[in-house]
Amino acid sequence: MTELAVTVLGHDRPGIVADVAGALAGLGANLTDSTMTRLRGHFAMTLICAGELSPDEVEAALRPLAADGRLQVGVREVGADEAAEVAGERYLLSVHGADRLGIVAAVTRALADAGGNITDLSTRLAGPLYVLIAEVELPKDTADGLAARLTEVSGELGVDVTLRRAEADLL
Repeated sequence: MTELAVTVLGHDRPGIVADVAGALAGLGANLTDSTMTRLRGHFAMTLICAGELSPDEVEAALRPLAADGRLQVGVREVGADEAAEVAGERYLLSVHGADRLGIVAAVTRALADAGGNITDLSTRLAGPLYVLIAEVELPKDTADGLAARLTEVSGELGVDVTLRRAEADLL
């Protein structure tokens, strides 16, 4: 069984996910993990699929989606997920405040310095309000130290930062 990472980037339009999923299903590829988002009219999707197929076969099946030049498709083989178990304690991190330069840099630096790993991150600018939401994994017994550092960072940036333990994942 081969596992492949597929990325699709470009101008958004209705039906991209359906087209990609349909092409992969037609090859007998099983979608095991996926994420997609739209940012200011641009579409981005990353997925992992598994099956008896090669990267070249998948690229050929997805090539028609990129024929008009509005989408770019990439395919590469990946190894089995050796870290299927959570590598640390799972937390949710949120930041809310006035938009300013350096929010992501400062918050993620504090997280990295604590040994934390970001597993998902989204940011949005809604008028003057900047919002960052991240799922993170922290090494055991580091949450209190990180929370203290994030309190310092929030004061320096003038934003509200919250770190809380994640509930069981429903997905």
